[in-house]
Amino acid sequence: MKFTRKANAQWNGAGKDGKGYLTTASGVLSKTPYSFHTRFEDGEKGTNPEELIGAAHSGCFAMQLSFLLNEAGFTATTLDVAAVVTFEDGNVTKVALTLEGDVPNIDAAQFQEIATKAKEVCPISKLLKAEIELNVTLK
Repeated sequence: MKFTRKANAQWNGAGKDGKGYLTTASGVLSKTPYSFHTRFEDGEKGTNPEELIGAAHSGCFAMQLSFLLNEAGFTATTLDVAAVVTFEDGNVTKVALTLEGDVPNIDAAQFQEIATKAKEVCPISKLLKAEIELNVTLK
C-alpha cells in the first residue's frame, strides 16, 4: 500500500517575533497558529512541531499495537498512549511513550512483548532518529 498525505505551513515575520499557521489536507488543522512562543514557552494558544510529533507518534503506535494484538488473538478494550517529546539543544532527543492498556486475557509479559514490537515497527518510530522510550501498564 502506498499513499501520500499533505500538510502546509505558512510563516510570517522574523523567527522570534513571527507567527505561522499549519493546515492539513484533511482539514483537521486549518490555519492552526504556531510561533516561537507556542514552541519554546507556555501560555500562548497554538501548537508546535514537537506536540504534533507526539500526537503522530502516539496515534501511530496505538494503531500498530492494535493490529499486532489482533494478530496474536487479542482485542484491546482501550489503549491509552501518551508521548512526551524532549527538545534539547536544537534536537528532538527523546520520545517517551507511556502506554496503559486494558486487554482481556493477556498476561503482562505478552503485552510487554507485543508493545515492544509495535514500538519497533511503528512507521513513526522508524522515522524518528531520537531515542524512543516505552513504558507499559496493563490494567
